Amino acid sequence: MTQAPAEASAFVPGPRLTLKPLASGRLSGLSFAVKDLIDVAGSVTGGGNPDWLRTHEPAARSAPAVEKLLTAGATLNGKTITDELAFSLEGVNAHYGTPLNPACPDRIPGGSSSGSASAVAAGLVDFALGTDTGGSVRVPASFCGLFGFRPTHNAIPLTGVLPFAPSYDTIGWFARDIDTLSAVGDVLLPQAQPAQLRKLVIVSDAFALADAPVAAALRKACDSLGVDDEITLYDGRENDWLECYRILQGAEIRRELGSWIATVRPKFGDTIAPRFADASTIGAEDVARWAPVRAALTARARAALADGVGLVIPTAPTIALRKNAEGAEIGAFYPRALTLTSIAGHAGLPQLTLPAGLVDGCPIGLSIIAPENHDRALLDLESPWASFCETKKLT
Repeated sequence: MTQAPAEASAFVPGPRLTLKPLASGRLSGLSFAVKDLIDVAGSVTGGGNPDWLRTHEPAARSAPAVEKLLTAGATLNGKTITDELAFSLEGVNAHYGTPLNPACPDRIPGGSSSGSASAVAAGLVDFALGTDTGGSVRVPASFCGLFGFRPTHNAIPLTGVLPFAPSYDTIGWFARDIDTLSAVGDVLLPQAQPAQLRKLVIVSDAFALADAPVAAALRKACDSLGVDDEITLYDGRENDWLECYRILQGAEIRRELGSWIATVRPKFGDTIAPRFADASTIGAEDVARWAPVRAALTARARAALADGVGLVIPTAPTIALRKNAEGAEIGAFYPRALTLTSIAGHAGLPQLTLPAGLVDGCPIGLSIIAPENHDRALLDLESPWASFCETKKLT
């Protein structure tokens, strides 16, 4: 079967949505795309589901993040496909298809910001906005060989973004090089004197979650960065990090989307429908049990980051899964992936993922998690990791 070109597979069906810059500025000459969970004035935010598209009106104004990019001189060149209402890390949409992974065409791009990752990796735009709740920018960045960024929670307003699990939701972005990634951060992030990261440490039990070849290759990248100090973070309670995320995310999904689902009875894809059904069963007593656990996990993560420490972890536990991966393989991927992404998610922390090499010809990502509001430190072009990326020509 011939692979559909990225031009056809990354963007939502229909005429391409384009907007000219509102002014000249930091991003003049650059083009970007926007995940179809984020409002653009005059168009309906479709959320990756035809029934959501059908039951909603065009946005009266663009999300503030989109407005900032246009005002900084960037040109909007398309809305991109997302997994249905963001509920997946795979990048497979039953209604609109699977965006191309240009780095590994026989493999999935990762989701739910799949179209945005595909468009950037294929060179169709210079950067793209996604959203990241449980890894929806970080995982596709790793799978497609991109730089990706999840900011401190609430550093960028979520106005004009379809809500999924708001205490975890963030706007993130992709680029093929760290210079562009950093330039977008200059525009979107709060203006503040950047705090510095004093040192990086490896989270050894996070590396233990990755496939052995992935972990080995990422440790070589750590050696090149001069990172050799190690700590443990999960302390044998990996399942608590995962289950806490499942319960609290699910409760927020039920709160935000449950009424619409009950009223409209939308048609979801076969893999997505059971996830919404599971979320609908989570009650107040579950939240009461797990909310204190989240507070304790957050405190543990933040304590590990004290005094300007950055935590180094695999972005994803595997290379991109094959498009024909069996259910058991996908089922084994999710618990490990979500346990890795839950660190920044539970604690609302910024996370940078950078392309760090290849395994079996497919990209792998290395992540640095920083303390709250140290976003600009991660995007510092004078940092050792920025220099490492340039030296290794990983862009």
